[in-house]
Amino acid sequence: MAVPKRKTSKWRRNQRRAQSFFSRLKSPSLSECPECGERILPHRVCPYCGSYKGREILPETK
Repeated sequence: MAVPKRKTSKWRRNQRRAQSFFSRLKSPSLSECPECGERILPHRVCPYCGSYKGREILPETK
């Protein structure tokens, strides 16, 4: 069984745990829907026009 040679310092432990905190601070990247031009999350169906990759997935809600 693997046993650590030295105790992990508080600084090193906290630096490892802080990585998830900093990733949550970043704003999500947004892409433009080719059909309606709205800003949406990439690789998802557009909630405004219901299209994905040029095909209509959801019926239009307007």
